Amino acid sequence: MRLIKIIKKPVSLKEVREIAKETHGDMVKGAADVERNIIALGGEWHIDANNELLADGSQQNNIWGFNIYPYEKKDFALEYISLINIRPSQGSREMEIKDEKIREQIKSIIKQLIPELYD
Repeated sequence: MRLIKIIKKPVSLKEVREIAKETHGDMVKGAADVERNIIALGGEWHIDANNELLADGSQQNNIWGFNIYPYEKKDFALEYISLINIRPSQGSREMEIKDEKIREQIKSIIKQLIPELYD
């Protein structure tokens, strides 16, 4: 299993790029807890980050998957696609999050925790 880091306080873009190097090169898979305003980054699959958040006390219905491209900036750096986002019971039938409220919550959390992405 590859390193997964739970992020509760702001980190540098350099740290995110280091996680990318350990995993997919120019991309990092992640999961956000939109209730607790934290993220987990790293791992081979989104479910790896998802499971770290669950172990840390998150509830599944608050966790959503995303990808970060740390060599891009602003909205080009963030993608709301993950298998863990398929959950018909919450109105999400696709890998891509379509709910604008959830997308904005994730974006806001990322802006707080990785501010350099949105400089």
